[in-house]
Amino acid sequence: GWGGSAAGIMGGSTMSKLHDPRREKEARTEEESRKLQVRTGVLVGIFGAILLAFVVVLYQTQIVHGEDYLASANYSVQEVETVDSVRGEILDRYGRVLVTNSVQYNVTLDTTLMGEERNEILSSLLALCREQGVEWTDSLPVSDSAPWSYTRTESLFSYESEDEDGNTAVYPTNLGRLAENRGWVEEAESADVTAEELLRAMAGTFGLEIGEDAAVSQEDRQLMGVLYELYLRAYDVVSSEYVFARDVDIAFISTVKERSLTGVEIETDTSRTYNTSSAAHVLGYTGSITTALWPTYQELGYPMDAVVGRDGAELAFEEYLHGTSGRRRIETDDNGKIVTQEWEEEPDPGDNVVLTLDIGLQAVTEQYLADFIESLENPAGGAAVVMDMTGGVLAMASYPTYDLGDFNYGELASDTERNPLLNRATQGIYAPGSTFKMVSAVAGLSSGVIDLTTRVECTGYYRYYDTTQRCWIAPGRHGLENVTQAITDSCNIFFYDTAAKMGIATLQDYAQQFGLGEYTGIEISESRGRMAGPEAAEALGQTWYGGEVLSAAIGQSLSQFTPIQLANYVATLANGGNHYQAHLLKEVKSDDYSQVVYEYEPVLLNSIDIDQEDLDAVLQGMYDLSQTASMARYFASLPVSVGCKTGTAEVGSGVDATATFTCFAPYDDPEIVIYLVAEHGSSGGNLAEVAAGILAQYFSTEDAQSAPTQENTLIR
Repeated sequence: GWGGSAAGIMGGSTMSKLHDPRREKEARTEEESRKLQVRTGVLVGIFGAILLAFVVVLYQTQIVHGEDYLASANYSVQEVETVDSVRGEILDRYGRVLVTNSVQYNVTLDTTLMGEERNEILSSLLALCREQGVEWTDSLPVSDSAPWSYTRTESLFSYESEDEDGNTAVYPTNLGRLAENRGWVEEAESADVTAEELLRAMAGTFGLEIGEDAAVSQEDRQLMGVLYELYLRAYDVVSSEYVFARDVDIAFISTVKERSLTGVEIETDTSRTYNTSSAAHVLGYTGSITTALWPTYQELGYPMDAVVGRDGAELAFEEYLHGTSGRRRIETDDNGKIVTQEWEEEPDPGDNVVLTLDIGLQAVTEQYLADFIESLENPAGGAAVVMDMTGGVLAMASYPTYDLGDFNYGELASDTERNPLLNRATQGIYAPGSTFKMVSAVAGLSSGVIDLTTRVECTGYYRYYDTTQRCWIAPGRHGLENVTQAITDSCNIFFYDTAAKMGIATLQDYAQQFGLGEYTGIEISESRGRMAGPEAAEALGQTWYGGEVLSAAIGQSLSQFTPIQLANYVATLANGGNHYQAHLLKEVKSDDYSQVVYEYEPVLLNSIDIDQEDLDAVLQGMYDLSQTASMARYFASLPVSVGCKTGTAEVGSGVDATATFTCFAPYDDPEIVIYLVAEHGSSGGNLAEVAAGILAQYFSTEDAQSAPTQENTLIR
């Protein structure tokens, strides 16, 4: 019994030491307390660090930099500026990019930030430009170095021009308006003010100190040129923003930043980049909005300093290319630096315009035309138009031309002898010569004054009342000629006789139906030309005589048309009488090329009712000409047959005639028409080789260009 009790007592004591609940609870409580103390310490430390950092920032803001932030707050300016959109690209019919954009850096000036140091800052900037060879904008018409002289003598302070009512009025130039505003001359029209006197008067206004006996230095003149540009805009003489220098390099930008020139700002901009040296007259160029154009563009929401199309396709398709301008809210400090900026409305890029041009064919056409004209004894100008059967222009060349990649409007505009800015293909007007005879043939046949059996005896001369007209072959003769033979032989006598029977009214009617003397509808600038007749004579202050219908029938007299009109007329003839509007636009694609925004559909202006047999007879005459010995040597090697017609337009005694030539191909199923003009080119037959070269290019590349795109090839 005792043994069992003792064992029980001992066993209970051991269990009590191992499993005492009270002690375990105390231990756990103590452990949790220690952990809580650690956590609390960490949190207090973190909170203390945050509080300390806050105190430091607050101290820096309020005590150390308080005055700076206060000044910034007091002088910060908020404004909303209009941001021009990125201009769309221009492509040829096969998607080759002709005109695109590249980023450039421009230098602009904000003189409001310069204060009294304006002249010193600008002088430093000009010195930097001279040091690094950077050109700046300066339109002051005074020479850049002594002895001082005007760079132009005409229209210095004012010029004469006709107003809307046709009355002559005197208008001040930019310099004249500013001279009146600032009192630089007593009368803006004065021609007695020397260039040095003008500079000295300007110097007083601009705060430059030049002693009475001291000479005006070149540095003074250059500074006044910049101040002149700024004053033009300050006094609203011109509305465009003054860009001091365009497309400056990184080295110049870095130096400007290092000098910390107040008010001298570097802005990014996009400029047009040309991937071709061809098609300058078709593509056109861009420029700033002029004062005269500003009201129009202002209504369209353009910013004042926007770049817009000024000529060619750039102008014609401005609504597609420009896009939509954006609005940005910016805040600047008293140094002109941007503190914050945010978009209210982001700009929307312009759409991409696809032209009907084939740039490969365009380049070849320009080269052939230039080579021919330059080979002449008296080279002048000329034009070439290549068109499809529905009025689409495949190539359009004008000589002389220029390179848009090296474009200088002032130099080109001053070349009044060669006039390279004139697009002779759409704006030049020329007598068509014998290339007009197909109009006379169709008019005679369709009006019933002749038919396919009519034959006229060509003796070399034609008597009409008291005048005698001659055939080009005189003193030779063609003998009996029908309409087909008359076109092949270009017999004047046949068409004199036809014209005498039908009169000028009928001839005018058919010329108009073919679009001659009428606008073609081409999107770029064009001349209307004129068809000979009493109305044209009256407009020119001349008297019309009935016998002049004979000359009109062979493409002479007062008739003058544009090459684009003449090409369209031949296309109308070749396609069976459907007269389409001429056009350069093929389609418009969205800025990312994901969708077609607009696709051009050919516009039929009118259809000429020509009996098929009559039409065949006229076209046969053109085909037969291509088979003659003089023409076959040019066209025999081509893979297609051709219909063609030569022309020689007299322009006056002692002056080489204007050569004209037209053709279409293939003869059995026409695709394209070519019309060529060469001033002083003498005979139209001389241009046959040019036409053959263009046809060879078109038909050798046509299949390759229209081949289907290969799989996995990215297309626009």
